[in-house]
Amino acid sequence: MANRISPQEAQALVANEGWTYVDVRSVPEFEGGHPTGSFNVPFLEAGPAGMTPNADFVKVMTAAFAKDAKLVVGCLAGGRSAKACVALEAAGFTQLADQRAGWGGAKDSFGRLSEPGWSAAGLPSEAGPDAVRGYAALRTKA
Repeated sequence: MANRISPQEAQALVANEGWTYVDVRSVPEFEGGHPTGSFNVPFLEAGPAGMTPNADFVKVMTAAFAKDAKLVVGCLAGGRSAKACVALEAAGFTQLADQRAGWGGAKDSFGRLSEPGWSAAGLPSEAGPDAVRGYAALRTKA
């Protein structure tokens, strides 16, 4: 099971230990703001019935990253990234860290912010599409 880490721990792994950040939010969410240098492979995609699993998630991840790559996986609040880590572990990925609180922060059962996410923590961020690390580019590898 992937180790769950704080946004600050995730940033330290990426900045100091050669880990790669994979943002599993949708393309529009990613383009609205994401950790600097992160890759985008959506775990869920918008469809006519709402958000549905991305059938190509594991295929794209396997094409883009080695099974022993050191990957920090993050989303908006921590739910999608936890599920993505389970899917990746089942596919044979061995070095995963699940970033709690995601980009936007974790909320308690009353909807109150319980842990600030990457954005609110003021960690290095960028916005907009990415021609190399965005989902369109990564999908072409699969």
